Amino acid sequence: METFTSWTSWRQAEGPLGEALPPETVGALRDAVTFARRCHGAQQRPTGRPYLDHLLEALEVAVVGAGVDDRDVLVAIVLHDVLEDTSCTEAEIAGRFGPRVAALVRWVTKPRGGRKADYLASLVKAPPQAVLVKLADRASNVQELQRMPWRFQRSYYLETVAYVMPLAGSHPWFARWYADWRERWRRVERWPAH
Repeated sequence: METFTSWTSWRQAEGPLGEALPPETVGALRDAVTFARRCHGAQQRPTGRPYLDHLLEALEVAVVGAGVDDRDVLVAIVLHDVLEDTSCTEAEIAGRFGPRVAALVRWVTKPRGGRKADYLASLVKAPPQAVLVKLADRASNVQELQRMPWRFQRSYYLETVAYVMPLAGSHPWFARWYADWRERWRRVERWPAH
C-alpha cells in the first residue's frame, strides 16, 4: 500500500506541485496553505504532529496518487477542516477562494451537533468533486492508522469500510488504494468488540 507522507512543509510540496500543475493552481494552493496555517494555528493532530501535515498529506494523496488536477478540488482539500475545526466561516472561504471551493468544504464538514454516522452517510449525495475531497482526507487519516490507540483503530477502520470505501467506487485510483489498505487492515475486523 502506497503512503503519502513526504510533504511536511510547503517547501517540500511546492516543487512536485509545480511539475504536476499549472502555475496559477500552485499559486492558489500556496494561498490556501497560508490561509489554512493561519486558521488552524497551533492545532495538532491526535498523533501530536502539526495540523498542516495532514492537509499536505491529503493534497499529496490527491495529486501524486490520484492525479487530481482540478484547482478548486485541490484548494478544498487544503481547506477541508477549517469550517469544522476553526472559527473560519463559509463566507470567508467563498470571499477568498470562490463559492465552488466553499461549497466543497461545506459538503465535507460535519454539521455542529450532528452525528458523525449521519454525516458520513449523507456523502453518497455529495457531488463527485466533494467526494474526492473526502477520499483524500480519509486516505491521509488512515494510511498510518496504526499510530492511534487500538480501540480508535478498530472503530475508525470499520467506519471507513462502511461509509468511505463505497464512495471510492467511481474513482478507480481511490478504489484500488482503499482495497489495498483494507487488505492490510483486514485483521482489525477480527478484533474483539470490547
